[in-house]
Amino acid sequence: MTDPPFGFGRPGDRGGAGDSGGTPGGGPLGDPQQFADALRQFADLMSWQGGPVNWDLAKNVARQTVAAKGDPSILDVERQKVVDAIRVADLWLEDATTFPTGIRAAQAWSRSEWVEATLPVWSKLCDPIAARAVDAMGGLLTEDPEELGGELPPEMRSAMTAMTGGMGGLGALGGLGQMMRRIGGMMVGGQTGAAIGTLAREVVSSTDVGLPLGPEGTAALLPAGVTAFGEGLSVNADEVRLFLAMREAAHHRLFAHVPWLRARLLGAVEDYARGITVDTSALRDAMPQLDPANPEALNEALAGATLFQPEDTEQQKAALARLETVLALVEGWVATVVDSVAADRLPQASSLAEAIRRRRATGGPAERTFATLVGLELRPRRLREAASIWRGLTEARGMSGRDAVWAHPDLLPTADDFDDPDGFVRGRPELDISDLDKPGLSGGPGDGPSDGPGDGPAGPELPEEGQPPAES
Repeated sequence: MTDPPFGFGRPGDRGGAGDSGGTPGGGPLGDPQQFADALRQFADLMSWQGGPVNWDLAKNVARQTVAAKGDPSILDVERQKVVDAIRVADLWLEDATTFPTGIRAAQAWSRSEWVEATLPVWSKLCDPIAARAVDAMGGLLTEDPEELGGELPPEMRSAMTAMTGGMGGLGALGGLGQMMRRIGGMMVGGQTGAAIGTLAREVVSSTDVGLPLGPEGTAALLPAGVTAFGEGLSVNADEVRLFLAMREAAHHRLFAHVPWLRARLLGAVEDYARGITVDTSALRDAMPQLDPANPEALNEALAGATLFQPEDTEQQKAALARLETVLALVEGWVATVVDSVAADRLPQASSLAEAIRRRRATGGPAERTFATLVGLELRPRRLREAASIWRGLTEARGMSGRDAVWAHPDLLPTADDFDDPDGFVRGRPELDISDLDKPGLSGGPGDGPSDGPGDGPAGPELPEEGQPPAES
């Protein structure tokens, strides 16, 4: 950036917002009142006590990011259309799956409401990486505190000195370590908030990225997102809304009635995040842009940096493979169920399904945004293969036999099965899940040895919890 951050200015330069010229008489810190306001704002941000990320700042930045490009209130007629579409779509799904409804409330959200509703899950997903970034900020002090202090904007150095009583140089400040950790939380909070706000402009529902981000049992569509999705498709708006409502309702049925699925998906993201390292040089380079009055300046400074870097360990590779596999299976099941219902009810069902596949396959800004948040690209890379397995299971075993595969994670197809979908469908002709709770099959501590695949009518031998499934 060539201009100083908003709220601060060098002698003779333009001032902050609202100034038309220099700041004569303001001294090296610019307008004294402006500096005092920034100092108070900085003090408020530094008082955050809720964990590694300043989530109050993240929420405010997300909402500002959404509002910057417009987020009109939802009219009552729009809300009613969304609620009606979700109810109709959920009713139609009764013919396509054995899972009962998972919806307790149907809502229409603005983009700001999506931010509010999903922030609790984002905080859970992002805290492992954020904690590393905060630790990295504190670690910068061990190199050369005086040099680090020199990289801060002069106004920030003055603010820090004022807040700590002017106790000599920055390196002599007793509370500098904790202060730098809070600055780290502020930096990550600002960047995270901007990323969530950007994502809010692209999603169409609470489950659009494949993860259960909203409150459990609350199905929601974003009218603005639905409209944006339908642009250029030459499909009736009511039909677009019903199709997206079916996808939302199908996700909720799956997440509500496969009790281990939510934890497995979110846990895989967290496991991957724990293997992320933080590029301290990117943090150091961004320090001059640190301005509590303009969090977007920091986001711009970090936009081109690869702040989060995977360690590429075996554990992290396994977490990523597990996440991509389960995500593809979720999306493939949803696509299979929705397509079977929509084909006879929506004239443009095939066009809408193809639009979803293109959207998921090409990624785009939303995918890059998620990479900013948790350090990975969230894409079901093998969606077609997963959908092929679910369609094959439907044809071979019927609706109930297909859905029964979700009874236990060890019964699901693996990444290797994606290479031979027909082989998976044919390879387990008799799927008996009745003995899953018996000793030896539950994988719990103290259980005896399980029966082998040839010892009775039971399905494939289930390994202990946390181990890979036995090969067919």
